[in-house]
Amino acid sequence: MIIQNRKHYLKNTEKKEYPMESKDPRFIDLDLNLKYKVKDIGLAEDGHKDMQLSEKEMPGLMAIREKYGPQKPLAGLKIMGSLHMTIQTAMLIDTLYELGADIRWATCNIFSTQDHAAAAIAQKGSAAVFAWKGETMEEFWWCTEQALIWPDGTGPDLIVDDGGDATLFVHQGVKVEKDPSVLNNATHSVDERCLMERLRVSFGQDNQKWTRIAKKIRGVSEETTTGVHRLYQLAGKNELLFPAINVNDSVTKSKFDNLYGCRESLADGIKRATDVMLAGKTVVVAGYGDVGKGCAASMKGYGAIVLVTEIDPICALQAAMEGFEVVTMDAAATRGDIFVTATGNYHVITGRHIEQMKDESIICNIGHFDNEIEMSYLDNHPKAVKLNIKPQVDKWTLESGRSVIVLAEGRLVNLGCATGHPSFVMSNSFSNQTLAQIKLAHEKLENKVYTLPKELDEEVARLHLKNLSVTLTTLTQEQSDYLGIPVNGPYKSDHYRY
Repeated sequence: MIIQNRKHYLKNTEKKEYPMESKDPRFIDLDLNLKYKVKDIGLAEDGHKDMQLSEKEMPGLMAIREKYGPQKPLAGLKIMGSLHMTIQTAMLIDTLYELGADIRWATCNIFSTQDHAAAAIAQKGSAAVFAWKGETMEEFWWCTEQALIWPDGTGPDLIVDDGGDATLFVHQGVKVEKDPSVLNNATHSVDERCLMERLRVSFGQDNQKWTRIAKKIRGVSEETTTGVHRLYQLAGKNELLFPAINVNDSVTKSKFDNLYGCRESLADGIKRATDVMLAGKTVVVAGYGDVGKGCAASMKGYGAIVLVTEIDPICALQAAMEGFEVVTMDAAATRGDIFVTATGNYHVITGRHIEQMKDESIICNIGHFDNEIEMSYLDNHPKAVKLNIKPQVDKWTLESGRSVIVLAEGRLVNLGCATGHPSFVMSNSFSNQTLAQIKLAHEKLENKVYTLPKELDEEVARLHLKNLSVTLTTLTQEQSDYLGIPVNGPYKSDHYRY
């Protein structure tokens, strides 16, 4: 999720009273006595069994539990998570819990929760979890705030974020408390309206709440490319309120989750949603970063004809070297059968593009945020007719008589229409998240964005090799001396690009 036009707030010198309650009937009041809110606690047993299956596929997390569990490095610390509430995330939560943390959790996507996973965590009590598949936007931001506030009214010591929603909530709350006129600004999306309404009520009840909470946060570890980009923007303007660790750019995250994870989960989402045959179809992949690379390779492997759109000349050259035709979306709109956005950008596919597409073209997104596709064009068009085929699969009939099939309402197709990345690749990502949380807990850092050291990146990789029957070659001392590289690593410099 993303909020547009956060900049250039106008000062309003008029004094204004802000209500302690919302007049919006959709507004949901906080209930700090709630231990959890999930779809169905009766699904917990299914969640426990699914988690047991993931143990072998998540060797990194299991090794971290074994190594750090007895030391309890997170004991006495409150961790708030805003990250897809899946079975793999349940394994991360249990790991943080075994390391001693007191945890509250919400999802970062209204369609990504696996309800049996949420139920399992709620029943075990590993975390106070507030998440279910198919939340409204009002419910989403309620869940986020519920997870940010402990029963005693205090906030977290640490945040695990995926896309920056929790980080945004705190930063926007502090901004409102410094300048309440921000609340008078027009909102530009349902997402933004819901967040600002929560902050309006919060400010009316306690005009220093988020300032107090922000001061006690030791740091955040951020999972996604776009979330990390926002952190660097905040740091560049000296507006970052607490230290941040960029987990996304650990090699064992970006080159595994983003590339290899998407290589498998994109097709899973498309096929579960539509049962379409990919071979012979023309698939347009917008963006050729790590996510786009994985998506394009996947579609090529199924026998699809793949077109790529790019703004970056280096990524465009890479795509061309892999045999993909690089075109603009304007040129691709009439040619594609399936469209996949993977840029993290805004309105990569516009209403104008949608109007040019073939009848029953499939449109989906695998970039983190939900605005790569101009869904507002369809939502607000008086002659566009929506037919829900099944959950997260909608057929939109246009004024021309042609139709398009939109998956997960433009949100993450692999999590909205399937179950996300495989456990093994998420073990890499979540091992990095856990190590980042330990680092934030025990090191006094400045309000900057950091990455994990190469030694830890290599250690995460090493933890996963035994599950793949991989045998590493070991440098001899003579070879080590010749290369100037330690026998046990690190083997690459920080600036090396894998």
